[in-house]
Amino acid sequence: MSIALSCNELAGYCAVNKPGEKSKCPSESEPSPYPRPRSPTGKGAEQVRCIFRASMKGGSLDRLLASAPFLGCPLLLLVVLVAVFSVLDVSPVLTNFGITRLEEQPKISAQDKLCEQTTTPSSNASSLDADACADSRPPIPSPYLIDCNYGKGKWVADNKRPLYSGKECSRWLSLVWACRRMDRTDFSYESYRWQPNGCEIPDFSGQNFLKRMRHKTLAFVGDSLGRQQFQSMMCIATGGKHSPEVEDVSRKYGLVKAPNAFSPAGGSAYRFPSTNTTILFYWSATLSELQPLQNTTSSARTKKKTTTSYALHLDRPAEFLKQHLHSFDALVLNTGHHWSRQKFIRNHWELYDGGKPVIRKGKAAANFFTDARNAKLHNIARWLDAELLRRPGMKVFLRTMSPDHFVDGGWDTGGRCEDTAPLSGGSEVSGDRSGDLAAEHAVNGTRVKLLDVTAISRLRSEGHISNHSVGAQREKYDCLHWCLPGVPDLWNELLFAQI
Repeated sequence: MSIALSCNELAGYCAVNKPGEKSKCPSESEPSPYPRPRSPTGKGAEQVRCIFRASMKGGSLDRLLASAPFLGCPLLLLVVLVAVFSVLDVSPVLTNFGITRLEEQPKISAQDKLCEQTTTPSSNASSLDADACADSRPPIPSPYLIDCNYGKGKWVADNKRPLYSGKECSRWLSLVWACRRMDRTDFSYESYRWQPNGCEIPDFSGQNFLKRMRHKTLAFVGDSLGRQQFQSMMCIATGGKHSPEVEDVSRKYGLVKAPNAFSPAGGSAYRFPSTNTTILFYWSATLSELQPLQNTTSSARTKKKTTTSYALHLDRPAEFLKQHLHSFDALVLNTGHHWSRQKFIRNHWELYDGGKPVIRKGKAAANFFTDARNAKLHNIARWLDAELLRRPGMKVFLRTMSPDHFVDGGWDTGGRCEDTAPLSGGSEVSGDRSGDLAAEHAVNGTRVKLLDVTAISRLRSEGHISNHSVGAQREKYDCLHWCLPGVPDLWNELLFAQI
């Protein structure tokens, strides 16, 4: 109801009769010296008008206004509102968003009706209609929406795993990680899933992932374990099939395929035409800019060897990130096992910060490189946080370090891992803190999210390649990388839950 009268006009509209007097209120047909407001019509309209008139000249309200005229407009407005609600029988319910009528029902659009039809077995709706319905349906049920600490929970047996076949996923999966194509005979490690405490992980499949990432690009940037997560995602997205329709778009990003799974270079990018989804990997073991330094020549008796050293800049992100960050919708970073004296020597890296070499100054090598990684994580998280201000729709994750399970040595010192029994060290993670505190501290106070896999993966010592690899890799135990299908599939499942 709309009333376009001043307070003075309202005060003189109608008077309440004195006891015993004939009504002085004009009827609808009688002329009135005052302009009439636009009145409601239909049931109860006359009641509204009478209540309105009763509040005016000559009544108790008139006497109150005479003694306190400044109360006029507020009181008149209150009277009108009470009249409207009493007549229309509207019961207001206070919510966080205002007043809502109880009898109001949500309107069902034509699209909603179509979506209801697509859920019935007899539906003949096209897949395009189904995709449209997926976007219009209500949000995911509450178990998926609560604030979930995915790092707390337990491993449980699941006969629906693995999510793809390690034998069939030959186009995307490196042979040295495909344990189904080796001489390994125990595969019980494939049949487990992670169950977080107090919440659920959304149903994860290649189809669901591609729908969620329609017209989007997911990038993995990191070391060989990042490459494993990338290959896992490709196997999941394709269902482990060859999928000839998937396009190689590596050249768009200047990527050259690495000669082998452990090569410290290269990358790959693939596009799924059905959803215009791109998944890519770029090798950057330290997430840092590498700048060539002056070549050095060494002589081993008669042979001369020229090598190029590289300045590894702690305070600068990898050049690939600076060039292509704008084209990513989701980004997963990892760095960890290359922060050691042996790796720096082997790759001819020299640590730089602020454009100047960083000197150890007697600090133990282990502490020196641990501190260097911590500084890198802090710097990259702050740089990305600043970039996310300009890209609010983008999501960035820092994946925590994947644990190794070497016993009696390391990669180059005869370390071994021979567990075959699943979860021999326990099945549950109950702590609130990450197993990689440096990564947790780095993202605190930023928009970068933590993809926490360290403690979860530490329970799966039986899931490594061990001594089952092929070729030259058989000479060593690989207690760092994982059999695929395997533990990295869970990393992607947790990523899917948070994208």
